[in-house]
Amino acid sequence: MPALELLRDPHYRNYWLSLFISQLGTWMQSAAQAWLVIQLTGSAERLGLVVALQFAPSLLFSLPAGVLADRVPRRTLLRVTQSTMAALALAMAGLIFAGAISYGWILVFATLYGLANVFDLPTRQAFTVELATRERYPGAIALNSFSFNVARLAGPAVAGLLIARLGMGWAFAVNGLSFLPMLLFLSFVPRGLAAAGGRHDWRLQLREGLGYVRRSPEVLGVIVLIFLVGTFVINSQTLVPAYSRLVLGLDAEGYGAVMSAMGAGALLGAFGQALIGSFSPRRIDLGVLILAASYLALAAPLGTWAVALVMGFAGFGTVLTLVSTNTLIQTAVPDELRGRVISIYMLALLGSGPPGAYLTGWLIDALGGRAAAGLLGLAALAAWVVVKWRFRGR
Repeated sequence: MPALELLRDPHYRNYWLSLFISQLGTWMQSAAQAWLVIQLTGSAERLGLVVALQFAPSLLFSLPAGVLADRVPRRTLLRVTQSTMAALALAMAGLIFAGAISYGWILVFATLYGLANVFDLPTRQAFTVELATRERYPGAIALNSFSFNVARLAGPAVAGLLIARLGMGWAFAVNGLSFLPMLLFLSFVPRGLAAAGGRHDWRLQLREGLGYVRRSPEVLGVIVLIFLVGTFVINSQTLVPAYSRLVLGLDAEGYGAVMSAMGAGALLGAFGQALIGSFSPRRIDLGVLILAASYLALAAPLGTWAVALVMGFAGFGTVLTLVSTNTLIQTAVPDELRGRVISIYMLALLGSGPPGAYLTGWLIDALGGRAAAGLLGLAALAAWVVVKWRFRGR
């Protein structure tokens, strides 16, 4: 299996293990942050605003981040972004331990963390291709998706236990420390694996990336689709904590269990794709349909275990959609344009976060969790039909 062959490469194996530890901490913090907002405010709309601000920097900086990833050593960029996110997480933990945390501080933290993340993502994805090599990249996607979803499964559950037994601050502190293995790896990675890109005029480079997307109907269609689907049904950071608390009345451990069920479904999807190996664009359609159907199911008066099962299907649909769209983009794009086109894809995906998070929170407060979920599922289904007809139905 190509994915397992990659693990025999010591550089990639160390990178993958370091990334997994960091992802585990990130999911712990994500679950803790959402639960902290719900505890402080009791409002799904205010939670949506936090998530929106965390993704807002992607609207302004995704394209410059992609150009930067193609111009300067990616190892240097990753050391800056990873160090920044670690420092922010530890500062947040300190505020919580000191009893000085407030909703305002969470808004500031979410914005700064999102700013660091928007420069980290395209750089890290381009660096992954560089480290794995283009021929082995499908295996790298499968491996990274597998580790991401194991972290997504375990992180919220561990966070729920930490919050219940030791306190909220420990989830943030653990995330801050989880960046250390990656920073250590980046200190020793061979320089040839993270060389600087071209030094041409950055405005010309940006136009080249945008022009490529505009001339590639398949790539453009996927980017439009991921923005619309991301807006309507890839909003677990807002929907799940609000639905768990305000509809089901769960405590922190119950919320962690629902998030873990979603992670289990995502893990199953990632493992299945790793086993299959080959890629088909039809998986994008399947993933979107499963996601839309999951949200429609949440409109019914389901109990906790039924909701957990539905979220498992939603997790499966999410990873199927994200891995398939990412694979299509990465395999279609020329090497010299990768950072810029990835940044456009990430702009669509992360840029859907602010409107999607706020819309989800507002609908839950206005209509209730069940009606909001059903309406979002219908919107995602309609978006899929329109994009398929416009870009991929010819």
